[in-house]
Amino acid sequence: MKKGLLIILSGPSGVGKGTIRKKIIKNPDLNLAYSISMTTREKREKEIEGEDYYFVSRETFLENIKRGNFLEHCEFVGNFYGTPKDKIEKLRLQGKNVFLEIEVSGATEVMSKIDKDDYVSIFLTPPSMKTLESRIRKRRSESEEIIQKRLDKAKSELGAGVNYDYIVVNDVLKKAAKAITDIIIEKIKENNEK
Repeated sequence: MKKGLLIILSGPSGVGKGTIRKKIIKNPDLNLAYSISMTTREKREKEIEGEDYYFVSRETFLENIKRGNFLEHCEFVGNFYGTPKDKIEKLRLQGKNVFLEIEVSGATEVMSKIDKDDYVSIFLTPPSMKTLESRIRKRRSESEEIIQKRLDKAKSELGAGVNYDYIVVNDVLKKAAKAITDIIIEKIKENNEK
């Protein structure tokens, strides 16, 4: 069985990575499995344990760091986030294409550790900072201080798109989802031809 690819979707917080993922994850042509990240942050109202994130204690997270079980991990606004290596490898060995929905710093770390032929990287960007701010505020899940930190971080991340294979603007959701689906299908074809 052919080993699956890593599909890296990254971009600033609030750009719509989760919405895009939910739109394309069930497409049978993509053979996707979602890489569920581990985090120490509190669960948001509609999030589901083991589906959106593995919500863990700080101690559990630090133990995983010690064991070397992260492709990447970082700390942001007082919480840890990480991509468990063991779960991704298991899925890829089953032939699944593993979808990473990940922040910019994490994507950079993953891309530095994985062979270029094993992944495709897509940077999702907002049409404007004003649109991004509106999306973050509509969540109504964070304090003004956290919102400002997310916006400041987003401003510094927007130039990172040049480090990715593709840049997709999330202006019209359906159009952005189609562009990303087309990119993944093309990369799967290339992988199968090797």
